[in-house]
Amino acid sequence: MNYLQRLLALPAWLGARIPESTVLLVARLAIASVFWRSVQTKITGWQLFGQSFQFFHLSGSTFMLFQYEYHLPLLSPTVAAYAGTFAEFFFSLMLAFGLFTRFAALGLIGVTAVIEFVYPDAWPTHILWFALLLLLLRQGAGSFSLDRILGWAR
Repeated sequence: MNYLQRLLALPAWLGARIPESTVLLVARLAIASVFWRSVQTKITGWQLFGQSFQFFHLSGSTFMLFQYEYHLPLLSPTVAAYAGTFAEFFFSLMLAFGLFTRFAALGLIGVTAVIEFVYPDAWPTHILWFALLLLLLRQGAGSFSLDRILGWAR
């Protein structure tokens, strides 16, 4: 093998040494953090380590966003605000812990689709989210997860 072929084979050789579970853990934490940070801007109330956990206690600005900016068809702004906040809160936690990972990924694919509907010009960001969520939907949580501990994952 010549020098160029060896050089081009190096990334594949390195990539093959990264355990799949590590890749899936990083993917889960990366995409969970996106939606967790988003939900933290929507809720107020009881906090632990600087994070709000009262998913049912939405801020006034959240209701205003859903009423005046998001304009979702078929849902009242109040229902949409609670449904969106609930989804972001629980699905991001489920991904972080690797619990019902495929279900959570599918749910956040739906959330991403709604966000894309509201902000179509942000598709370069949304497609990155979609790619990580598709990976998790296809592969599951991996070894470092509650799904694995509970025997629900391969």
